[in-house]
Amino acid sequence: MWSHLPFDLLANIFSFLPPDSLARARTACRYWLTCATSYPLSTAASMARHHQAWFVALPTRSHGLCCYLHNPNADRWQELSLEFQPEPIRPVAPIGSLILSRPADSTALQLAICNPLTKEFRYLPQLEIARTNPAVGVVILGPTQHSPFLHFRVYVAGGMSAAPRGAATYVPTVEVYDSEDDAWRIAGPMPVEFAVRLTIWTPNESVYSEGVLYWMTSARAYSIMGFEIKSNKWQELSVHMADKLEFAALAQLDGRLALVGGRSGGGDACVWELDERHVWSLKEKMPAELGRRILGGRASWAATKCARGDGALCLYRDLGSGMAEWREVGERGRREWFWVEGCCAIKGKQVQNLPVKGVLIHPNLARAFFKQR
Repeated sequence: MWSHLPFDLLANIFSFLPPDSLARARTACRYWLTCATSYPLSTAASMARHHQAWFVALPTRSHGLCCYLHNPNADRWQELSLEFQPEPIRPVAPIGSLILSRPADSTALQLAICNPLTKEFRYLPQLEIARTNPAVGVVILGPTQHSPFLHFRVYVAGGMSAAPRGAATYVPTVEVYDSEDDAWRIAGPMPVEFAVRLTIWTPNESVYSEGVLYWMTSARAYSIMGFEIKSNKWQELSVHMADKLEFAALAQLDGRLALVGGRSGGGDACVWELDERHVWSLKEKMPAELGRRILGGRASWAATKCARGDGALCLYRDLGSGMAEWREVGERGRREWFWVEGCCAIKGKQVQNLPVKGVLIHPNLARAFFKQR
């Protein structure tokens, strides 16, 4: 009977399996393999609803082509080879089950997307204008009724461009890549002062909320720059306790912009939410015990990093130090804090502690989840 179920029904059943269980199910027979790899819409959107995101840690320095994944279903770490990639990468942003990345050793921006589980990798086309160190933002539009492929847009703002005689100049324009068209276009101009600040002080981490892409400046005191996509207008927002935060990151919670930060002198780590009046209000405070474990005896939050996605937050430092995770439990949107031990050993083999950059993705085993050109 199981080998004769209609594909749509079987794919819906598969959507309730975590990725590791789905991988085993694919080996049962040819019919199940065909189903599991032919219905990316069912095994992607549904899996994102039923399962927690996985934390993917990529070394920030060249330590071979590999990454480390935390499987929340089994609460264990796994090492994954990235030998299929032509060069070491630096993650820029998660896109569903994909990772938007750039070459780790390249000066000019060249973006690529990959699925680390299916070992698919593809460079995006070259930008209209060669840029160094621009701000990058992602907007996910989702699969459409007419296509199973994930539809997304990538926005690139600011950056440096070499003038004819080699003098560096700031680029006061925004470019956008649309995955449906597989091409870049100039979206419009931007104020030069915003281009300068995005180039110098902004990491490649963005949050999209209610039609606006936001970036956090990396210089204290922190501030937020927003790009309203529909009107092509720029805005600047203040950051709560901007001069007292030792680290700050942006997130999206229930559709609203949120701020995650740690106070000076080893103070509390908190989450604030921006309301309709553009006023920050306290949303959550990390338990003191988890804060002490993150700090690890230090008196500063400065080296703390934040990965976020689908309402979950992970605060961490490096591969072996562990992380505090704040995520939904149950079906009513209630969130709780959890401690995840760092990756110190895999299958009894010691793992070197490394500086890493983490992203949260929903692993998907359907091949060609993005369009191949």
